[in-house]
Amino acid sequence: MTVNQLPVDIGVFLQYLGRMTALLDRYDGWYGVFLRRDPDGMAACLDGSEIPPWDVVESLLQDLAPTHGPEAVARETVRARALHTAAAAAYDARPGGREALRDRLALMLREQAYAADRLPGAAPDELAWIQDDLARATARCAELRARIAALGPEVPRGWFSERAVARPREAAEGEDGPSVRGGPARPGGAGEPGPPGGPGGPAADPAPRVPAPRPAARRIARGARFAGIEADAAEAEDGGPLLPPVAAAAPTGARFGGGWHTRRQPEHARGKGEQRQERADDRDQRRSVREAVVRLVRLRARGRTGEAHAVLCEAAAGPAALLPLFAGELHRAGLGADWATLLWEAASLPPDRLAAAADALAAAGQGADCHRLLRQGVSRPAEQIADAVLALGDAGREREADALLSAFVRVRTPEDAAHLAAHAPARLGPQLLAAAGAVSEGRRRDVVHAFRVARIATER
Repeated sequence: MTVNQLPVDIGVFLQYLGRMTALLDRYDGWYGVFLRRDPDGMAACLDGSEIPPWDVVESLLQDLAPTHGPEAVARETVRARALHTAAAAAYDARPGGREALRDRLALMLREQAYAADRLPGAAPDELAWIQDDLARATARCAELRARIAALGPEVPRGWFSERAVARPREAAEGEDGPSVRGGPARPGGAGEPGPPGGPGGPAADPAPRVPAPRPAARRIARGARFAGIEADAAEAEDGGPLLPPVAAAAPTGARFGGGWHTRRQPEHARGKGEQRQERADDRDQRRSVREAVVRLVRLRARGRTGEAHAVLCEAAAGPAALLPLFAGELHRAGLGADWATLLWEAASLPPDRLAAAADALAAAGQGADCHRLLRQGVSRPAEQIADAVLALGDAGREREADALLSAFVRVRTPEDAAHLAAHAPARLGPQLLAAAGAVSEGRRRDVVHAFRVARIATER
C-alpha cells in the first residue's frame, strides 16, 4: 500500500517509521530480532498494511540509544508516541475495526495466559524471553481494551472478562521469538539466551503496548466515511527531525539567546552591539514561535490531530525560554486547550528540564502555569526527583532545585517526602524541611513527623 492511499495520520506515521528503520542495523538489536522472527509482520508494518504494536516501536527506538544517547531517544519517544497514537486511532476507525480489535484481544489474552503458565518451570536460558513475552502480552491487552473503549460504548457487557477466554494448550502462531503482529511467541534456541537489553530492557516497561488488528483487506477503506482524510505523499510526510543533535533540546547561540540557562546582564553593563544582537535574538525567538503556532492552526483546521500533537511535543522538548512565548501566541490564536496539552507534555520532561521550564514560566510572571506544570511533573517516582535535585544542586542551580522541592511537598504526602529524603538525608532533609516550612508550619510539622517515623535524622 502506498502513502497516497492512506489516511493522513497513518501516512505520517508510516513515513516516520521508514525513516527510523533506515537508521537501524538489520542484523542487530531488536530490529534484527523482529526481522528474523516475523519478517512478514515487519513488512506489513512498513508498507502500511498494519500499525505495529507500541512496544515494537519503543524497542526500535531503544536500538538507537547506543549511537544517539538516551536523552535523544527519550525526546524522540514523545514524538513517536504521538504519531503512533494518531495512526492507531485512524486504523481502528476503519470498517470492521472494532471486531478486529476484539479478535486481537482474545489472541493476546491467550498469549498472556500461555506465557504465565510457562514462567514457573522456565529453564534459565528461556527465562528472559518468557518474561519479555508476558510483559508484552499484558501491556498489549491493556491498551487493546483502551482502544476498543475509545471506539464507543457498543462493546457487549462482559466482553473483557479474561475468564471467558480459555487457556491455550499449545503455543499460538510463531514458535521462535517476539512477534511484530500477533504478540510474543516461544523464544529461540540457546544461541539467544535473552532479549536485547535483558529482562529489564524496553519490553519490560509496563507502559501500554498496542498490537494492531490484522485487516481482512490490504487497503484502507474508501467512500463517504473517509471523505477528505486521504493524503498524497507530500502531504503525509512527517518532515520532523528524527533524533536531533543533543543540543537541540536546549539550543544555544544567536537564535535562542543562549537558552533558558543564560542570565542576561543589566542593560548598562552591555555594549550597544550586544544589546542589538539580543533584540535580534528576541525577534528570532518570537518569529519561530509564531511560525509553529501558524502551522498548528492549519493542522487543526484540517483535522490532522496527530501532526498537531507532534508540534506540541516538539515545543515542549524545545528551549524552556520559549514556553512563555508559546503561551501568549497559543492563547491569542484561540488554542488555550493546546497550551494545556503543551504543559502536560512538558511535565513529562526529565526533572532537571522540568525545573528549567517552571523557572522560565515563573520569570515571565506566569505563576499559575508554573505551579500547574510542577504539580503535574512531581507525580513521578521520588527517586527521580531526588536524583534531579542533587544534580541541580551540584550544577549550582539551586533555584530550580528549590522549585522542584517546593512543588513536591505541596503535592505529595509527608511520607513521600521522607522517602525522597532517605536518598541523601544530609542534603535533601534540610531542603525538604525548608520547602515544607515555606508552605505552612503545619506542613513542616507533618514532614518532621514523617522523618522521625522513617528514622531520618536531619537536625541535631
